[in-house]
Amino acid sequence: MGLLDVNQISLHFGGVKALSDVSFSIEESEIFSLIGPNGAGKTSILNCISGVYKPSAGSVCFEGKEITKLKPYQRTALGIARSFQNIELFKHMTVLDNLMLGRHVLMKTGILSGGLYWGKAQREEVEHRKAVEEVIDFLEIEHIRNQPVGMLSYGLQKRVELGRALASEPKLLLLDEPMAGMNNEEKEDMARFILDINEERGVTIVLIEHDMGVVMELSHRIAVLDFGKRIGYGKPEEIQNDPRVIEAYLGQEAI
Repeated sequence: MGLLDVNQISLHFGGVKALSDVSFSIEESEIFSLIGPNGAGKTSILNCISGVYKPSAGSVCFEGKEITKLKPYQRTALGIARSFQNIELFKHMTVLDNLMLGRHVLMKTGILSGGLYWGKAQREEVEHRKAVEEVIDFLEIEHIRNQPVGMLSYGLQKRVELGRALASEPKLLLLDEPMAGMNNEEKEDMARFILDINEERGVTIVLIEHDMGVVMELSHRIAVLDFGKRIGYGKPEEIQNDPRVIEAYLGQEAI
């Protein structure tokens, strides 16, 4: 039993089978990648883990407890955070304010006391701002902390979205194509931050990424999906030499 166990998950949309009997286990403190062609079901798996989708069959267990029926916000409170393939930020708000939103599941004061900003509420606000400033320093975005997100480059917006997820102090971080649309320099920065989050903060990471060089370099283990089914599972060197994976996804020549 790992930190996260996906057990025989199937997901149907009418007559369309997005996932069919997919299982894998993710150990604490590892970087686990999901790869496969477009439409293979990778994002659907993340949606089942985070609670956006309820699987048609199977179960999801986190820290030994089944969470299949929990709402997304309940899973966030347990320590599961994610970023999205398409950026989901409040573009009229500043970087600082977007990151503060990542702290909402950790806040204990109510609406009334928070609105008055006095006593316990004030002390809690100060502590949350301190935590957010640490994330800002960690991701090297001090120079844009007060800028509206909508004015930032695409690469910086992706970094801010990573920061918002990180601000919730997750045990498990789900990253859906965090490097999509980036240039090489931005990819190198993002890869470095992912490694640091894993190694320095001990956060377990599930990564969806199409850049196979990045996947093979960062991942401890990999699951390969094709048409909603798992066709490969193992360490990077095993995946590179798996005939089914080579035929379905990597091409006729191994990386």
